[in-house]
Amino acid sequence: MSSISREGYEPLKTIEKEVEESVSPQRRKLGLPSIHVVLLYATLLAGIFLYSRPTRDTTFAEQSTSTSSLEQCMDTSPIPAKINKENLWASLSVPEAVQIRSWLSKEERGFNLTSSDVADFNENYIYLIEAYRPPKSEALAYLDEEAKAPQRYARATIHHGYMDPPTIKDYIIGPLPISKETSLRELTEIYHRDIPFNARGFARAAEMTGFILNFTAPLAEVTQDIFGGVALGLPNDTLVAGMSGPFSYDGSFRRMWMTWRVSAPGPWLHPLNFFQYIDVSGTDRSQWKVLKVVYNYQVFDSIDDFIGAWRNKTLERIPYPEQGDRSWSTRKRLTSYPRELDDRAGPRSVSFNGLRFKVDREKQFVTWMGWQMFLGFDRDMGLSLWDIRFRGERIVYELVPQEAMAQYAGNDPFQATTAWLDRYFGMGSSVRDMLPGYDCPHESVYLPAVVHTPSGSLTRERAICVFEQDSGRPLTRHMGYLEGEFGAVKGYILTVRSIATVGNYDYIFDYMFQLDGTLEVRVSASGYLQGGYWDERQLGYGARIRNTTMGSLHDHVINFKVDLDVAGLKNSLLNTSTSIQQVEQPWFDEDWGNIVTQQYITREFIDNEDNAKLKYPQNFQGGYSFVNRKRKNAWGIERGYSIHPGLSPIHNTVVGSKRLENNANWARYNLAVTKRKETEPSSSSMWNMNLPGNPVVDFHKFFDGESLDQEDLVAWINVGMHHLPQAEDAPNTRTNLAASSFYLTPLNYFDSDVSMEAANAILLSHPKTLGGEFEYDDYNVKAKYCSPPPLPPFDYSGLNIYDLKGEKTEALLAEELRKEAELYHRIMLEA
Repeated sequence: MSSISREGYEPLKTIEKEVEESVSPQRRKLGLPSIHVVLLYATLLAGIFLYSRPTRDTTFAEQSTSTSSLEQCMDTSPIPAKINKENLWASLSVPEAVQIRSWLSKEERGFNLTSSDVADFNENYIYLIEAYRPPKSEALAYLDEEAKAPQRYARATIHHGYMDPPTIKDYIIGPLPISKETSLRELTEIYHRDIPFNARGFARAAEMTGFILNFTAPLAEVTQDIFGGVALGLPNDTLVAGMSGPFSYDGSFRRMWMTWRVSAPGPWLHPLNFFQYIDVSGTDRSQWKVLKVVYNYQVFDSIDDFIGAWRNKTLERIPYPEQGDRSWSTRKRLTSYPRELDDRAGPRSVSFNGLRFKVDREKQFVTWMGWQMFLGFDRDMGLSLWDIRFRGERIVYELVPQEAMAQYAGNDPFQATTAWLDRYFGMGSSVRDMLPGYDCPHESVYLPAVVHTPSGSLTRERAICVFEQDSGRPLTRHMGYLEGEFGAVKGYILTVRSIATVGNYDYIFDYMFQLDGTLEVRVSASGYLQGGYWDERQLGYGARIRNTTMGSLHDHVINFKVDLDVAGLKNSLLNTSTSIQQVEQPWFDEDWGNIVTQQYITREFIDNEDNAKLKYPQNFQGGYSFVNRKRKNAWGIERGYSIHPGLSPIHNTVVGSKRLENNANWARYNLAVTKRKETEPSSSSMWNMNLPGNPVVDFHKFFDGESLDQEDLVAWINVGMHHLPQAEDAPNTRTNLAASSFYLTPLNYFDSDVSMEAANAILLSHPKTLGGEFEYDDYNVKAKYCSPPPLPPFDYSGLNIYDLKGEKTEALLAEELRKEAELYHRIMLEA
């Protein structure tokens, strides 16, 4: 055996001496000692560790003594990104929104507007103001050529409740800023019909509370008896209401099933088997009425009939609701089984050499390892990504979530009729500030977002987080023997994240960039189940998670618009599939027979939109890609990008339900491809939820037989999950299972794997002699040995509220914030 190389065991030196002497050569040697010496040194190391290990009573100051002389690590503030272009997709600022509101309210506009913070729904008021994105041709002329930046425009939605008949209209206002040149026109070209008033959004949760109180007051004696609670619009109310959607089929009415729950933390898990079907059509509250009452599978035509059955004791009653401790539906820590060493803080990432991504906070621009992108944000769907480039080439022009569907099942009138389209509620306006260190790692850089509501504007300082992490596995590696075969590339990922809490559910949107040019889009869900009342008749529709609570079976499907520009604007849709073939060749051995059964690749182009409503092939034998048939790599193959299924690549299970008849046709497929048009900017709209029979945007009308051969194409890609509930979904669902994703990854786009450019890699060579040493090259990339800055104390803040005049207002208490956030998902009555 060869002698032991001291160089191979440098960690045994003192830390101080190592820091002083560390001038790392590019090539280092690793000794290959005998097993006896390895065991000897392992024993020595263990003894040193046990002898020097601080006791449990050792103070933090005593433990820190040995590192007190270390220099502080580099500042982990983001390095400013430099970009000489403006963000064409930036949100309107608060002053811009104020200016537009003022301009629209002037008498010469003729809208007769009431200030939206006090307007009733039967008046005219501004419901929404936000930026309107420029045409792609104008954006590219500015980004790629020397053209001026496109003029800026806004979109305004006005509820014309005072018109006869009442209606909703969208308008385009511009150019901005407001000047003598500014004008407005109605926006109609992106919609397939008018916007009926019965499909409207809501300005405030109290819109219906007066009507509901009209029948909850007479019910108080009954509900106190059978549920132990009342809803009288008082602070100590013990029952709360919730509505199911959609509210209409085609806009000719506005009706909804109302359910009741115990007012407790996580009220969605405390349902009561009690429902009313209410009609709130039109603007005349005197015409609103209760159409049906359902209690424990018994149907009554009126509130009076229900009360009568209770008085004459013909009502078939359900067990009295669970009383006492309801903490099981809270997020309070369980102490039934303490985890060993769980009192220690878990590991965290530290960039000892400083952050490796750059951010322009004002322009919402991010760069990392050859990637760059602009960020956008809107009321409907929140975070969006624009002009995504890798190694200087645009890969994606537009990556924007479109809609989030959740369709339920159940043996009761509420669950069976629920089909949410969460764009209606505003997934962007539902974004909340993230929890530092919990929602995002400690080193994350946070970016703000602004949304404009009927009552003013909201800014969230931690609406978006950006961070880099080691994935914990190599991106590539091989243990080889010949020179250049043995090594690995570290698998670093940059994540851009935002989280929306829409009523009971929390949606985590992740855009994850990798070193090889791959981009993963992932959505994870947590939060509370929309629970139903459990009894044996619900057995096929979910799972019992408490005495009288069930988790209801449902599907989630989230749609994304992905405008890929692969090696240019003009692309074609390639379908690659594999099949089984039998091949007969004269060289096959006779003892095996001269026929071989094997796989065979078929590549064919889908050249027409009508054939591009797609599902992934059985057993995932193949897939779909965008390729540029005019641009080829060094090997003569068309450059392309593939759309790969990731976690849980599903589509909607139920096809044919009237509650999703035509308003979410995109959910029937895994993906679909169309020719890009400015008149087809989105697969949905905020009003689609309430118009399944005749939606404002009908996705199927995008498919009109146009060519997909070398055109500017758009992929509409779905992620989602079939949620079969289980006891472990209480109190909240888990993101490790409730997650779905897709990948955009190079397909012959390069001549080889470009992640081999990464310097955070290692290359090893085997010893040249028996018992010799491994040599390695780590490209002189060393993690600095330094003391990371202390973590700041936890704080949660960041919400700024502005009134319609742009004046900053007082912060709201939790109950006010809750009313604005949960809306029809949880209606707390007020007298």
